[in-house]
Amino acid sequence: MGAVETLKLHNFRCYEQTSLQDLQSGLIVLWGANGVGKTNILEAVSLFTPGRGLRGARMGDIQNNEVSDPWAVSALLRSEYGGEVRIGTGLDSNSKKGHERRIVRINGKTMRSQAILSHHLACVWLTPQMDRLFIDSGRERRKFLDRLVFTFDPGHSGRVIRYENALSQRSKLLREGKDEDVWLAALEQQMSETGVAIAAARLEYAQRLQTACKAADDSIFPRARFSVKGSVEEWLCKGDAPALSIEDRFKDALKQSRARDMITGGAQHGPHKSDLAVMYDAKNMPADQCSTGEQKALLIGLILAHSRLIKAERGKPPILLLDEVAAHLDENRRSAFYDILQELGAQCWLTGTEKELFSDIQTQAQFFDVAALKKY
Repeated sequence: MGAVETLKLHNFRCYEQTSLQDLQSGLIVLWGANGVGKTNILEAVSLFTPGRGLRGARMGDIQNNEVSDPWAVSALLRSEYGGEVRIGTGLDSNSKKGHERRIVRINGKTMRSQAILSHHLACVWLTPQMDRLFIDSGRERRKFLDRLVFTFDPGHSGRVIRYENALSQRSKLLREGKDEDVWLAALEQQMSETGVAIAAARLEYAQRLQTACKAADDSIFPRARFSVKGSVEEWLCKGDAPALSIEDRFKDALKQSRARDMITGGAQHGPHKSDLAVMYDAKNMPADQCSTGEQKALLIGLILAHSRLIKAERGKPPILLLDEVAAHLDENRRSAFYDILQELGAQCWLTGTEKELFSDIQTQAQFFDVAALKKY
């Protein structure tokens, strides 16, 4: 994994052309008023990893509407071994409207899959939209957990997609009332195999992250205690049956619930219903019952623990994209937060509306006045 040395944006959201040169490997501050394009730059960096980036946007929605030439972003990365890698990604001009997709190039060569990006860069982000994580739906917490798992297990994303596709096809057959027992059985076989693998990966990662949380100092950011809740996870946690037996149990449960699922839609059992249950450890209090400030602190603690885990296992921390995080911390906690980031040794991109928020790192960080960057 490496750090971004040069970043170029072309027809990307509010930017027609802009670039950031000679980027340092430590703290990078993007400051300016709301709406000038700070988050857009973070989003561009996040797209050097597989998926839809920190906004989860459709590829067509990223396009600068003032121009027709497809959007693209590129970066020069400096690896930990001192080598350079050029990465580019952008809207595929041959894709159909409404079904836009992006292409990825590494050192000028077009790649067959986005998954290759995970070999060059890892990004972890925290945005204001994530502040509702603990009080939002279980779906958002599953997406959050799966994104963390994917950092260590690139195949996890593919399994989730295959599972969801099989679930969707099964639901369609049941909804239409078609007597397709062989087809349903095949879909349920696929759901059971991929579903158990998904649940096992979540459990294994959660255990590792919990260990990282326990090892961290909780004097600044509270320690979280968490578990993955779900029927398949519960079957796996009992530890009294091999994975193949759990797959058979899951498959039988899907078959038995066909009549109910035909009425309610979806499936009664499966990792698509799992949830990440988080507790404020010191208070033994569910995260959704904590104050807004405590929830924010818990979330930051989780992100930092995840980043330390990446550093411990890969020898280098991920790039951190922290959107408007400093503004929500009091002065003492903000200062301590900056110390933690510098100790982590990651390239950290921070945004804020006021430059004064970063006075503690005025001599350590690289500053960019986003309003002064060329946009049009």
